[in-house]
Parts: sequence; C-alpha cells; structure tokens
Amino acid sequence: MTTTQRLLFATLAGARVPSVTVAEMREVDRVATEATGPSLLQMIEIAGQQTALAAIDLLGDRWSGARALVLCGSGRNGATGVVAARHLANRGITVEVITIVPPQRADGALGEAFLALAEAPARVTRWDEAFDVTAADVVIDAILGCRLVGEPQPVQRGLILAARAAVEAGVPVLSIDVPSGLEADGGINPGAVVVPTRTLTLALPKRGLTRASAGDLWVADLGVPPGVFARAGVAFAPFFGTATRVALEYPGE
Repeated sequence: MTTTQRLLFATLAGARVPSVTVAEMREVDRVATEATGPSLLQMIEIAGQQTALAAIDLLGDRWSGARALVLCGSGRNGATGVVAARHLANRGITVEVITIVPPQRADGALGEAFLALAEAPARVTRWDEAFDVTAADVVIDAILGCRLVGEPQPVQRGLILAARAAVEAGVPVLSIDVPSGLEADGGINPGAVVVPTRTLTLALPKRGLTRASAGDLWVADLGVPPGVFARAGVAFAPFFGTATRVALEYPGE
C-alpha cells in the first residue's frame, strides 16, 4: 500500500498514525510470533489489561463497585476479553463473562485465559439468548476480531444483538480492536454489527474504522517493535509518548 493510499489517523497532539489492513496485521502477527516477539500470549495479556483500563475509563467515577459484562467469542478477541475480565475482577469490579465456548472446552490462548480467570472472583456463563445485558454498567464486546469474513454465525449474531441492546439501553459498550460484525478493511457490515460507544483498536487503527461505525476511537500499544511493522511495509514515527493508549481523530476530522 502506498503512502497516498494509506489512511492517516491522528492523535490529539497531532501525531500521524497510519491505518493498517488485515493482511498487514496478519504479517505483523506472523513475524512477531515466529521470529521476534512479543508472543501471541504476551500481546493478548497486554491487550486485555489495556481493555480493562479502557473500560474503567468509560465508567469514570462510577468504576468502584461497578458491574462489567464481557461478551466473548471463541478466538483471539475472546481471549483478550477473558484477560480483561480478570484485570477488572482484580480491581474489585463485579464481572460476568458470557462465552460461546465453555472454559472446559476452550484451548489455545482462550484456554490459557480461562485458566488464569479461574483464580479470580468472576462469574462465567454460557450464552443464553434470554440474558439481560442492561443490568451491567459497562459491556465489553470481545466477540469477533478484525478477520471477519462474511456474516457472523448465529451464536455470534446473538451476542452482537445483545451488545446492541446494551447500547440502546444507554449502557456504554467498548469494542476490542474493531466492532464485532464490521469488516475491518472496507468498513462494511455483511450482517449484524455492534455500534459501540468506544473502540479500543490494537497496535494500529484498522483501515475500515469510522466514527459512525466505531464511536470514539482509542489505540493501545501492544509492545510490538517498529521493525516488525516495517517488515510488513508499515512505517511510522513513535506516537504513544509516555502513554500506553491514546485517543485518535479519524481521517478528515
């Protein structure tokens, strides 16, 4: 992708932040996990902790004693949501995880995340369409990530509709990386899609994100070295400064 084709987001301080495609992020993941680090589990741990802190930001002064609901899919975003649940529970927030995959059947990164969560005071529940999401003070959308192809599956669609119900009830919703159901490159939604209050995109903003689809946009640092992005053809100057997540302005704003 040439410089003229690449969409540029910006921090509130004016630093330019390049967008990335799904293919570029897949290459970043490959180089990091196969050659340089950080490992997949390290990135998920960082992303989960940053998600928890972003959820606390949304709660503001109401965070102490708040109720958080985490809607988790079966992949990497689901694992990030489970890690976020642990960090929220560690801070005294009442946490419930609604999951597509029961902990005893989860493997890989999701299984590792559930294993650690078992030692935290959090409740884990299998998804049930009758579940009331409006009792939560904040909802985390950890259903689908940036690699969605086609329409969400029926059970994923059920969770997406639950997140939408939370938004309609005035409950703040935080999406991880991209809103679930949104195609990250083109910004289209082939089926049901979450329209969150805020999106915490990971490492760099995805090309298809817009204010209408993603709400307020923040980006979290996953600790991936600039050289790893350069191998994927993405070059940029450091922009996080002393922060680990920063607010972004959309292109053209």
